[in-house]
Amino acid sequence: MADSSETAYHPKGDFFNLKGSNTDVKTEVGAGLTTFFAMAYIIIVNPNMLSQTGMKWGAVFLATIIASVIGTLIMGLFANVPYAQAPGMGLNAFFVFTVCFGLHYKWQEALAMVFICGLLNIAITVTKVRKLIIKSIPESLQNAIGGGIGIFIAYIGVKNAGLINFTSDPGTYTLLPSKTVVASSAAVPAIVKLNSPVVLLALFGLALTIILLVKNVKGAIIISIAVTTLLGIPLGITTVGNTMSFTEACSQLPETFLAAFGNPGMGSLFADPAKIPLVLMTIFAFSLSDTFDTIGTFIGTGRKAGIFSAEDQKALETSDGFKSKMDKALFADATATSIGAIFGTSNTTTYVESAAGIGYGGRTGLTSVVVAVLFIISAFFSPIISIVPSAATAPVLIIVGIMMLSSFKEIEWNKLEEAIPAFFASIFMAFCYSISYGIAAGFTVYCIVKTARGKAKEVHPILWVATGLFILNFVILAIIS
Repeated sequence: MADSSETAYHPKGDFFNLKGSNTDVKTEVGAGLTTFFAMAYIIIVNPNMLSQTGMKWGAVFLATIIASVIGTLIMGLFANVPYAQAPGMGLNAFFVFTVCFGLHYKWQEALAMVFICGLLNIAITVTKVRKLIIKSIPESLQNAIGGGIGIFIAYIGVKNAGLINFTSDPGTYTLLPSKTVVASSAAVPAIVKLNSPVVLLALFGLALTIILLVKNVKGAIIISIAVTTLLGIPLGITTVGNTMSFTEACSQLPETFLAAFGNPGMGSLFADPAKIPLVLMTIFAFSLSDTFDTIGTFIGTGRKAGIFSAEDQKALETSDGFKSKMDKALFADATATSIGAIFGTSNTTTYVESAAGIGYGGRTGLTSVVVAVLFIISAFFSPIISIVPSAATAPVLIIVGIMMLSSFKEIEWNKLEEAIPAFFASIFMAFCYSISYGIAAGFTVYCIVKTARGKAKEVHPILWVATGLFILNFVILAIIS
């Protein structure tokens, strides 16, 4: 149980316990750089997304960075794990398209919901609900989640590389007010024509990454990102981004800072008693997705890499307070959402792209601290930070996804009782582009299979509750959307 003690995490002269984690400063810094560049797109994408609601772009830009820095530092310094946090993709889309555009809430009221969601996440973490959920997940599903996240990450890489496009027949898609196209299942994926400079650069980066890794070249991932980025300059792909100045962004921040507590905001959110059930259902939808995204990321990446050791997992189940790394990591994630809402951004969550840094070799909170420092630098030099194109980072995500597929070997695929839930838990993550929805599919099918086999009593009560909540969430989304 050594991993559950404070001294194990902070031995004298080695705050991050690098030696005990079989890592060093050079590896941790490289891992931090890898994670940051794999997720740096959020610096620009999140304000682009949220500004559609009327929020000031510069304010959201800074709020995104502030929330990422604080959340990631808590993860690194308090929990000592190599995970980075930032406003989540998917959750920000729900904020914009469902809450603001679909339900017609003002963005200030949506921020108030996010803040309350953060408090709810803190409550279920402090009261051990989150750790009980983790304990209730059978090992076969945990391995399926790990492999599924590998598929999900690889799919993100394939998308970011521009290797696939989708064809949808006329009349099978919907055009939202924001001009976003929502296609039906008639949309068919296909490989793109290999004549685009971006695609060709991504393929070069993928080949280079594979060659360097199989030849065991140290720093293979960073070398690949750097070489591909430089090669993109003459191709016109690596360009300096266009963002506003730090000073101008600072001048806009007061418009979103504490806006969640004003009127409109918290002051108007519960003003109409008839709408309170809808408000609570929306907060619930926020919280459920956020919670299981995080749990899935920790299970899928932490167990395989040994970040959460067997001793740490035992401490999670048996100890009180925050004595295990997982306890601390869950608390760090829970607090980040409310912090982000205070400054003016949607749910802050643990990023699955952290797997890129873990694949590089990151094992301690020093990786997270490096990511946080880079986020701080990006506030002043965002045009320079943003020069790394997705074609340079996409190959890394693909390779890391491949590395994570080894979790599948622990699943007994010849037994349908294990194989069917594992399939739905893993494959649906990529199909639905959501970790939480993949987990929802796995839980639901697992309960069905066990019941059909007359083994319903083997399903942990918390798993039944979680499955019921997922089903309720889908019903709520069908009603409010």
